[in-house]
Formats: sequence, C-alpha cells, structure tokens
Amino acid sequence: MTDLYTIQHARMLDQDDPLKHFRQRFVIKDPSIIYLDGNSLGRLPQKTVDHMEIAITEQWGDRLIRSWNEGWYLQSSRLGKKIAQIIGAHPDEVIVSDSTSVNLYKLAYGALKLKEERTEILSDDMNFPSDLYILQGLVKQFGGNRTLRLLKSPDGISSDMTEFVRIISQRTALVTLSHVAYKSSYMYDMERVTELAHMHDALVLWDLSHSVGAVPVSLNRANVDMAIGCTYKYLNGGPGSPAFLYVKRELQERMVNPIQGWFGEQNPFEFKLNYRESEGIRKFLTGTPPVISISGLEPALDMVLEAGIGSLRQKSVAQGEYLLSLARQWLVKQGFRIGSPELSEKRGSHIALKHAEGYRICKALTDPETGGSVVIPDFREPNNIRLGITPLYTTYEEIFLAVEQMKEIMDKKTYMKYPGSRDHVT
Repeated sequence: MTDLYTIQHARMLDQDDPLKHFRQRFVIKDPSIIYLDGNSLGRLPQKTVDHMEIAITEQWGDRLIRSWNEGWYLQSSRLGKKIAQIIGAHPDEVIVSDSTSVNLYKLAYGALKLKEERTEILSDDMNFPSDLYILQGLVKQFGGNRTLRLLKSPDGISSDMTEFVRIISQRTALVTLSHVAYKSSYMYDMERVTELAHMHDALVLWDLSHSVGAVPVSLNRANVDMAIGCTYKYLNGGPGSPAFLYVKRELQERMVNPIQGWFGEQNPFEFKLNYRESEGIRKFLTGTPPVISISGLEPALDMVLEAGIGSLRQKSVAQGEYLLSLARQWLVKQGFRIGSPELSEKRGSHIALKHAEGYRICKALTDPETGGSVVIPDFREPNNIRLGITPLYTTYEEIFLAVEQMKEIMDKKTYMKYPGSRDHVT
C-alpha cells in the first residue's frame, strides 16, 4: 500500500481515472507546465485547431458570404441547444450571444421592467464585480428609484442563508447571484434559493460562469427564471469566447430586450425601418454574432457532452478532496488557510488557498527559475491563490506536484525575492 502523500499514489489515481483519455485531446506543448487556471481560461482542444481552420479558410475564405446560409445564421441557436443539455434546460431556452456582462444587463433590465412596482435588487458581496457594476448601472438608469442590497458573507467564503431569508421581501424585484463564487468556490443551493425567491414573487437570475461544464446544473428542475454564463472557462471556448443566456419559456414573450438590434428582429433581411421583436429566445440577440469566435466553441462543447457532467463532477470532487488533503498535510502549518468550503457539496471546481504572501507565492510558482515544476494558478485580492481543477485534463500527479512546489517555496522562502507590485492581469 502506497503512502497517500507520495507521487506514486498520485500516479495510481491517474491510472484508475476513467476520464484520463480526454487529456490527450488538448494542445499541451510542454507537459512539464502544470496548468491550474482552467477556471479562468480553459486549455485549447486539439479539434478546435482544425475546426477553426475550416471556419477561416473554407467558410470565410472560400464560401465567403454564402456561409451565412450554410450554417452561420443559425449557429447561435444551434450551439445554444448544446449548452442547454449541459445546464438542464429546454433546447429553445438557450442562445449564444454577446458577453456575460451584456447578457446580464439585458436580462436584469428585462426583469426590472417586469417588476416595475418593486424597488430592490438582491445580490451578495461575493458576486463577481462586473455583475455588481452592471447592477449599479441599472440602479442609476432606472432613475434612482431602485436599490441594490448585498447579502454579506460572514467569512468571505460562504453565504448565510438565514440572513438571505431575513432581507428578501415583497420589495425584492430580482435576486441575482453567482452559482459558484469566483473567489472561494462556494456553491449556492440553486433550488432552495430559487424557491425562496419565488415565495416572495421575485425573479431569479443566476451567473453560471464558474459552474457550467464543471458542476451539474438543472435550470428546469430548479424552476430558474434566467441565467447567463461565459464559455471560456470549463467549456474551453477560447479567450473572450461569446457567452450564453437562458430564459425559461414562460418568460420569453413577457420580457423585453433593451438592446434592440437587427438579429433580434423577426426577419432582419426584410430591412424594415421599424423593429419587430423576434419570437422566443432569438429576441435576446442584438447585433451580428461573432461567428468565427462562436465556431471555436463547438468541439469543446461536444467533448463535455461526451464525458458527461456527472462523470466530470465525480472526478472534480475526488481531485478537490485530494488537493485539500495535501494542503492540510503540508501547507496549513506554513500559514495557509483553506479559502473554500470544506464540504464538497458546497464547493465548485476550484480550490482557494489563502496566505498573506499569496501574490508573491504565485509569482514564485510561475517562475521557471525557482526550480521544480512551473505551476500556473491565479491570484485574487487580497490573499487568494486559486487552483482550478478541470476534470477533462487535470491529473492527480499535477495536483501533487503543484502542492509539493508550494511547500518547497515556503520551506526555502523563495517567494521573498519577488516584489509585491501587481501585474495588470493576476
């Protein structure tokens, strides 16, 4: 029997991994680099390279504008149907469109117009700042007769549902939260929160950016009203790849899209001077979709569907527990604190480790001159090192070597030679 804290044990776990064959389907030019930042930007699937070559040289280069009638025009809906399978929605409830922030604006605006008699938006202080900026802008846009209330986290890691129950009221028009919190990886009970909001006749809008493709989501079962999400994290769609939005069938005709553009019109190529709103989910489109960027998303979606979200979650939980066991054994005594929920059912697919010198530790991890493995995590203020577990390609051996490298950096105090000044992107 191998020691749990040896590389031999990690390799045994990899050998028994039923998803191990997916790793070879990604572009990994330097296997010695340990990439634990798939929760910010997923790796490049090998099929995407060929897929994009076809999109550029054949569809754009050869077929030119004819490609609009050969697949481009319906691409947003077609890939939306694939995402719908991943997030437990009907095929006609999801569409690929714009950025996550723009989609949040469109749906939050529509929700506030539906609930014009109500004055409050409810979110939390763990939400992604861009989401809060959009909501703050909406408060201004509605003339100051709306307020944004933030549920306060008691520990910076999790949420207090007792406080949520206390502050939601008949004044609440919209509850909008990140399903998985970007810093701590705390995962809300989607069904419970949605039910509580509906008891007060409030609408619910979930941001799935840190959960889609990594944890099971069933929007229909939870009776969710609206959702948004990005595609460049666990869905591996590429940097800045287009986002998606979901609106349940019963709400689609009642909601308005505040950014009326020609792709949300009933028949854009009739070129009518007065806007006629499209039916169904297409009404939430606006301008011309970025078809080349959307094309890059398809091979990755197919891979997630092939692997199955249940299997991906099972591996994610196992690898998260493994990482935490190594951190407790080697890093807690070095001043680290666990910055994610201890219970896997309350946690997404990344692990946060807190340390006062977190930024300089991250710099040491990524520097090949440090010695040992080059590890790429990311840093979130003020002291969070995030280690992203992407079950399609993250190995147990990589997790072992990454935590071992952190231990070495602390033992030798290597981090002390790096300045604390921040890069533009952390």
